[in-house]
Amino acid sequence: MSGFNKVVTSYAEALAGLEDGMTVIAGGFGLCGIPENLINEIKRKGTKDLTMVSNNCGTTEHGLGVLLFDKQIKKMIASYVGENAIFEAQMMSGELEVELTPQGTLAEKMRAAGAGIPAFYTATGYGTDVAIGKECKQYNGRDYILEESIQGDFAIVKAWKADTFGNLIFRKTARNFNPLAATAGKITVVEVEEIVKPGELDPDEIHTPGIYVDRLIQGTFEKRIEQVTTRPSSK
Repeated sequence: MSGFNKVVTSYAEALAGLEDGMTVIAGGFGLCGIPENLINEIKRKGTKDLTMVSNNCGTTEHGLGVLLFDKQIKKMIASYVGENAIFEAQMMSGELEVELTPQGTLAEKMRAAGAGIPAFYTATGYGTDVAIGKECKQYNGRDYILEESIQGDFAIVKAWKADTFGNLIFRKTARNFNPLAATAGKITVVEVEEIVKPGELDPDEIHTPGIYVDRLIQGTFEKRIEQVTTRPSSK
């Protein structure tokens, strides 16, 4: 890889340097916009004692949930954990440390890290268990708690399209946490459906500039649905 070209040709190269005990921030929401092949590479590598930061931990069979089978995740920082029976069992048994974080606060923790902001005040969570042990202050008659930003040793991200410089476009709801996660990693690795030459993307359509991206790989993906809900046929 030379110059501004961020493209790598293997998932092993994409996650080179990922070691036991690191913190990994993952984009995605449920199974939408998840970096599924990068997650599978972490499983293949067998990296363990990880702190994973993501909106949730996937399902029993897909997403970050696949890392639970061999207990590769030591701690999970998430805002929602309701779709994974193995996650529930490990949390209840004390095998998995869980830090539940309000969804907007989690998003801001990532964004703040990317902006170089170490901490911020938010009213969300004041007066609840979320605020236990945290500094509180009052501004304009309202109470706030101090939340620290989160920077990952790695951030793994799924985008729709990129150029070789790492400029990213996300597709519709797959945008979710991905742009925030992309800014919050010391090393940010992105997998995409399509890579084009520099200059082929409309600058006005780029969601994340390549300055945040360290490695880029093109992959193939399966579109999955967490819960299929249908209504009776009208016939």
